Amino acid sequence: MAEDFNAEQRRYLEGFASGISAVRLTGGLAAGGAASAPPAEPTGPDAIHIKAQDKTVKDGGKLCDQEKWKRAESPFEGHNRLIAEAATGKPPKPEDNFRWRYHGLFWVAPNQTSYMCRLRIPNGILHHWQFAGIADLADAHGGAYSHVTTRANLQVREIAPEHGQPFLDGLTDLGLTARGSGADNIRNVTGSPTAGIDAQELLDTRPLARAWHNWIINDRSLYGLPRKFNVAFDGGGVMPVLEETNDIGFQAIEVLEGASVAPGIWMRLVLGGISGHRDLARDTGVVLRPEDCNAVADAIIRVFIENGDRTNRAKSRMKYVLDAWGFDTYLAAVEEKLGRKLDRVDPAHVAPRKPTDRFSHVGVHAQVQPGLNWVGVVLPVGKMTTDQMRALAKISAECGDGQIRLTVWQNFIFSGVPDARVAEVEARVLALGLSVKAAGIRSGLVACTGARGCKFAASDTKGHAMIIADHVERTVTELDVPVNVHLTGCHHSCAQHYIGDIGLIGAKVVVSEEGDTVEGYDIVVGGGFAETPKIGTEIWKAVKAEDCPGRVEALLRAYLARRSGPDESFQAFTSRIGAEALRDAAEEQPALKAAA
Repeated sequence: MAEDFNAEQRRYLEGFASGISAVRLTGGLAAGGAASAPPAEPTGPDAIHIKAQDKTVKDGGKLCDQEKWKRAESPFEGHNRLIAEAATGKPPKPEDNFRWRYHGLFWVAPNQTSYMCRLRIPNGILHHWQFAGIADLADAHGGAYSHVTTRANLQVREIAPEHGQPFLDGLTDLGLTARGSGADNIRNVTGSPTAGIDAQELLDTRPLARAWHNWIINDRSLYGLPRKFNVAFDGGGVMPVLEETNDIGFQAIEVLEGASVAPGIWMRLVLGGISGHRDLARDTGVVLRPEDCNAVADAIIRVFIENGDRTNRAKSRMKYVLDAWGFDTYLAAVEEKLGRKLDRVDPAHVAPRKPTDRFSHVGVHAQVQPGLNWVGVVLPVGKMTTDQMRALAKISAECGDGQIRLTVWQNFIFSGVPDARVAEVEARVLALGLSVKAAGIRSGLVACTGARGCKFAASDTKGHAMIIADHVERTVTELDVPVNVHLTGCHHSCAQHYIGDIGLIGAKVVVSEEGDTVEGYDIVVGGGFAETPKIGTEIWKAVKAEDCPGRVEALLRAYLARRSGPDESFQAFTSRIGAEALRDAAEEQPALKAAA
């Protein structure tokens, strides 16, 4: 068509087209030919995020891809398109993979050409029929197994694209959801696994976890944060929930007479935990009534939404706003949102936290209810087959109170087991190839998904964890106390390797001048949590995976040879002699000297 016009006509048409483009960009022309008014103020549930993005660009920043994807099409408004495309068996584009995560589905190619679904289970508690129902859904739509995560949650893998939405629909039928369990959203809310059954606890976290879960689910403006966000509630019981590894931790405390607030049970606010970035949540000095947790958490998150980094994914967690501003400035912004000052209490007026039991999540423990017990089951790196799940659900229904309580240690507990049924539970669990014994290394073994199912992982963490456990059980038969060994595949530290007695983080180890690599790990020791929170210290770098079982063996042998007695934990021992001295002692062990 262009050849039908002369040069002057073509120039006119090009100018007209440019003018139309300019009008579109500026929002049209006002009456009388004047330029249009500035774009209207954003409204609706995404307005707070759009304003934050606009401010980033105005200040000279460049939005990262994920922020552009959110703006181009809301994961919620685009859901029907996502369903239609997935129904054809079509793998998602990167931007649609990101959008699916708002609904709980993660495309994990190239490691597995399928979706993984991560659920939302507030406080980690399921009814036996929900637990069995998830197993049925996994059989119908995915692989015949599931994994317990370090957020007291469940993941189901090997879900084909056309089975993604039917799996999510099945969750709805069970009274469950996966909404917001991935991407830049508030993840599964954790609470004390023994809430309501622990004689030591100060407060039952179940109502708080449910209330926060419902608060999130029903407020779309709390989706699409600068990055993921974790919230945990600890009731002060014997089983820690690792709230110090969360962005927001609420800790039940007893405030004593003489404080600036009335004595009684309050929640202490700790902020900024992100163990993969070598930081644990710190006490803010703020205390609040349990019923105020939701409003305060909401305000904290909205300050983060408005000020978090939307350009650099490596620096986009709340910790980095806290680092830049300081806690006082951040809390002042929170108080401005709330329209009131927060209460603060001097630590001298807070009763000390009662000791936790590092392995109360395994074995038989008396409940506060007379004659009843909880029974913790060891799961090999968190994995269960669907047949095991259905059998475990049946045990819960027949021998307990019908609940399955998941823990942040990648295992679960039966609750409400009468004294007379404990032996039966132990026998039936053993018959399934599982154990309830808190001993050795297996009961404290934690591993993320690893290279078998995660593109970020540098090593096969779950496979290597089992090899390490087999080796230690064969070679260190005198190990008479549980030891936490955490293996994580990458810097995201989903297995929280920095707080384990021994932590391993995946690394590619160069083995030739040509740059060939094999799977391996950097190794840290001395991490801790609850009353002894600590980020572990790195002692070895780039250890080949095949050499890691020997390194763990040597560390354990050094510990057993030099500890002050059987009551000295591995962490206490490491703290007493120092990480470097432990490394040197391990390197003197025969196995490592021979390898050297």
